[in-house]
Amino acid sequence: MALQKESLQLKGIRGATTSQSNEVEAIDSSVTELVEALVERNKLKPEQIVSITFSVTTDLNACFPAAIARRQPGWDNVALLDCQQMSVPGDLKNCIRILAHVFLPINQKPQHPYLGEAISLRPDRSKP
Repeated sequence: MALQKESLQLKGIRGATTSQSNEVEAIDSSVTELVEALVERNKLKPEQIVSITFSVTTDLNACFPAAIARRQPGWDNVALLDCQQMSVPGDLKNCIRILAHVFLPINQKPQHPYLGEAISLRPDRSKP
């Protein structure tokens, strides 16, 4: 089913989660959960997703979150990027943040997934 672009609007969706540790398996689990929540809560099809930027705190360097997200079915044309979050004293540890650019129906409100310890970053946006 092709998307009718005239009924869609480009939106930015934020979200975040935390990893249990700086290990590939833990980061993989957290990124997968975050991406699945983004897709499920916003009822996204791959062709609606333009790009996702992942930023991680300096204590996470075991792997690239974008490489994990790239395994999602149909995401061959999604632009994915990793970067390191600013190091700010007192910031949440082991944090993975996202900024996704997606096309949503004009009347659909974006749902911003905040999971794990990252719920504390935006408690107002943490419930589906």
